[in-house]
Amino acid sequence: MSALELRATLSLAAIFALRMLGLFMIMPVFSVYAKTIPGGDNLLLVGIALGAYGVTQSLFYIFYGWVSDKVGRKPVIATGLVIFAIGSFVAAGAHDIVWIIVGRVIQGMGAVSSAVLAFIADLTAEQHRTKAMAMVGASIGISFAVAIVGAPLVFHWLGMSGLFSLVGALSILAVGVVIWVVPDSPNRPVHLRAPFAEVLHNVELLRLNFGVLVLHATQTALFLVVPRLLVDAGLPVSLHWKVYLPVMGIAFVMMVPAIIAAEKRGKMKAVVVSAIGLILIGQLLLGSLEHTLVIVPAVLFVYFLGFNILEASQPSLVSKLAPGDRKGAATGVYNTTQSIGLALGGVVGGWLLKHDGANAVFYACSGLILCWLAIAFNMKVPSPRKA
Repeated sequence: MSALELRATLSLAAIFALRMLGLFMIMPVFSVYAKTIPGGDNLLLVGIALGAYGVTQSLFYIFYGWVSDKVGRKPVIATGLVIFAIGSFVAAGAHDIVWIIVGRVIQGMGAVSSAVLAFIADLTAEQHRTKAMAMVGASIGISFAVAIVGAPLVFHWLGMSGLFSLVGALSILAVGVVIWVVPDSPNRPVHLRAPFAEVLHNVELLRLNFGVLVLHATQTALFLVVPRLLVDAGLPVSLHWKVYLPVMGIAFVMMVPAIIAAEKRGKMKAVVVSAIGLILIGQLLLGSLEHTLVIVPAVLFVYFLGFNILEASQPSLVSKLAPGDRKGAATGVYNTTQSIGLALGGVVGGWLLKHDGANAVFYACSGLILCWLAIAFNMKVPSPRKA
């Protein structure tokens, strides 16, 4: 990769990671924290608070991708980050579950991920696209690890208000990164009158869209349950990092050979299908085994190895399969279905947890993942293009 491509990829990956950090930071602590605020004893409302972010994202991703195709990526990304920060500060000032939901809704309105992914595609050559998207996937993995390990500590030191305020402040700083660090696109993106028809009729893109919906629905549902399981097993929230740090660290290191095999050795389909199998095994084991402080971390490692691989590989496939002048639209649809998954995972997971218990959540997730595995089994990946 050239110096310009590297600079563009690293700076945009950092912005993407910040967006995901805003999502991930709440997950390890909120289901436990919610018990201490008015309305937080209603598990359905807790699930809505987790999923509300995804609802508004799903409404805005395609629009943001379309607008970024028309007026340029930078203005859209900067505006979305400011909106995200406003939502973070609203949530920081909340004293009950309803106002946290309001803050999460506003956070989701800053849905810039589709524009960020399209901008990376604008600024990188085809032969370097998978590397760039893998860096984005790695940044997501890092942000997830930072959130999972750091959120219990930040929550312990600053409380939930401080946690939301920190995320909002980082979002404001990211606006400066967009303006002064991210390179300008060499060519303004082309705007077409009807950019979505071709995207919506592409079978391989539809497979990926369904996959990211399932991936994030099951992840959100999982984190409604896992923090409670760890507390019930005798580990307070402030010490959950002792589980998440080794799990995420080892899973991240082991993801790298899989991504290399997928790209350089032409094993993308095998790697993706195997990763789906790993998250399926993880959910099934969480539903069937005893929830001890030995078993839960071991199973989470299996799950997050698959999760990290999929987070790195699927955006790369979207960028390769999307027509060159419709990347904003394709990534918009992809991120929309991701957000629908976040919302469904929070709401349906909260309802299942309330009425049928933790194992029902894990088995419902397993059923969804099994459907995804069947759909992905016949996937066709694009042939590598020569430089």
